Amino acid sequence: MNKIKDSVIFITGGAGFIGSYVVEELLPHQPKKIIILDNLIRGSHENMKGFINNPIVELIEGDIRDWALLEKCVAQADYCFHMAALRINACAANPAEGFDVMLQATFKLVELLNKYKVKKTIYSSSASVYGLAQHFPTPESDNPYNNQTFYGGAKMWGEQLFRSYKFMHDLDYVALRYFNVYGVRMDTDGKYTEVMIKWLDCIRDQKNPAIMGDGSTTMDFIYVKDVAKANVLALLSDVTDEAFNIGFQRETSLKELLEVMLRVNNSNLTPQFLPANTINPVNKRIADISQAKAKLGFQPTITLEDGLKILSDWYFEKQTQKK
Repeated sequence: MNKIKDSVIFITGGAGFIGSYVVEELLPHQPKKIIILDNLIRGSHENMKGFINNPIVELIEGDIRDWALLEKCVAQADYCFHMAALRINACAANPAEGFDVMLQATFKLVELLNKYKVKKTIYSSSASVYGLAQHFPTPESDNPYNNQTFYGGAKMWGEQLFRSYKFMHDLDYVALRYFNVYGVRMDTDGKYTEVMIKWLDCIRDQKNPAIMGDGSTTMDFIYVKDVAKANVLALLSDVTDEAFNIGFQRETSLKELLEVMLRVNNSNLTPQFLPANTINPVNKRIADISQAKAKLGFQPTITLEDGLKILSDWYFEKQTQKK
């Protein structure tokens, strides 16, 4: 059964990097309406250009902390994707705002989802909940007590909030723990720009790219379109009250990541190793995605090589447009 057809879907942060792809994944399923609430601080009109003129998409430019506006959106919805969040560094820089956006607004949202009996919510969680995990590849059963970040704590609290409302009020949800998401539309300007973009800047300027530390830190990179597909699969599935890892199940060191990036751009630059500038408590990440495969039918398809090529082409095209 196609739950999405003729239903109203509410997406917090739907103009954002991942949210905009979720909208694109939903459209072929013929929803009656998609309501996006976004303050456009991280999201943008540019991200939405493929669907902004679609009559079934309604963009409400506003803040998730505006309770009356939030209620107006939830009151119409059959389903919800909760994707609005601050970045991990932004939470560390301003924990009070982190509290307002990540905890208080999520609580308000869950209260409203329950009040209006929204049928199912997909909650964007994060691999940050594990901190430095106990096992690799990391299963969902690893405990979250090693997390040391405000952001990871807030995401875990969100999961527990949904779980408690499922227990108390039978409110259906699935939480998705994203690993390292990258791809076209990722933030290219700004304070918290990911290392990939910084390296592309170096390739553009013919400067040797920097690796902070020895480059042995590993991550599990997943292309944004695969993450969006996972969100829609989670909604369509009959699964409830579970959290799933969404990664590629491939461990990539920073050194290897840079090598692949230089290779796909035919660049002969060489990395310069600089002292590590942040004390990152997590130096190893790889997802066990067997649960998402078995229960959601999730299978990532875009390899790191292909993803970095797509990202690079987009980035350099963007650079030419700027000139």
